[in-house]
Amino acid sequence: MANDFATALKEAAPELLSFDELKTLQVNLGDRCNLSCRHCHVNAGPNGEKVMSREIMDRVLAVLGKHPGLTLDITGGSPEMNPNFKYLIDSARPTVDRLMVRSNICVLLEPGYEWIPQWYADQGIILIGSLPCYTAENVARQRGPGVFEKSVTALQMLNRLGYGKELELNLVYNPGADFLPVHQRKLEADYKRELYEKYGITFSNLFTITNVPIGRFGEKLKKQGRLDAYIDLLRGNLNMTAASNIMCRTLISVDYEGLLYNCDFNQALGLPILDTEFKPVRIENIESVTNGHPIITASHCFSCTAGAGSSCIGALDKDATCSIDRSPAISQRIE
Repeated sequence: MANDFATALKEAAPELLSFDELKTLQVNLGDRCNLSCRHCHVNAGPNGEKVMSREIMDRVLAVLGKHPGLTLDITGGSPEMNPNFKYLIDSARPTVDRLMVRSNICVLLEPGYEWIPQWYADQGIILIGSLPCYTAENVARQRGPGVFEKSVTALQMLNRLGYGKELELNLVYNPGADFLPVHQRKLEADYKRELYEKYGITFSNLFTITNVPIGRFGEKLKKQGRLDAYIDLLRGNLNMTAASNIMCRTLISVDYEGLLYNCDFNQALGLPILDTEFKPVRIENIESVTNGHPIITASHCFSCTAGAGSSCIGALDKDATCSIDRSPAISQRIE
């Protein structure tokens, strides 16, 4: 993929290609997960071997101690499956302003993890749960048979603990194939209606996230001969309003070894932040990433700026509409 993303932004708004200030530290605890989802950009699964150690966590905690008031965004894989997961959260909780955990939700029903939901509630953790559709059929296509039913059970359990009410519970939608998400507010209304009427489930917000053409999703598109067409779709729907809000200007992602990236997608591609000698920057040297530091980009970055835009907290242009507007209930399956 040619890096025409950098060219596009240089012509329109070159300042968007450089880091501004650190507001969110996103920590990827590894690629171990109880699921093997079709759209997973980190190729996570039960046999994942990239697991963050306590030593690296201590380096992360040292940074958080020096920068109180940040948002800590914990992801994976399934972050709950890291053996030092509780240690990191317990240690970080006093120093951060917001602490978010990205969960596939159904992991909370796995043997040995039953204690986590109540502990989440006691800690006031913000949960971001992946639920790519409100129908069982489409969730099964992306995540496997039975995952939707487990997710419903887990969400009902979280509701009983106060999530989706006084505790923040956000859900994530991603398309079932190579098209852009529908309008976030419209889809959120659909999700809230369907989940409440059928299952009595409530939640706080829906985040729509565009599929990035990397990992399993990118491999599938390439195999089908549809990768270039999808990138053209993303490129053709560049939205400069969305681009002005891209998360990589205020977020730094940390991998299981302590290397730093501009986002979790760059992490999956092995594109670390580089210092002035073009060497990868590690967590203990995060102070070197200051205002104006160049952001590493490639054509996959069009995913974040297409249509309404996409980020770890959903759409970036709340008023934008997409050129391709399909309901998740009729999402196409990628065979």
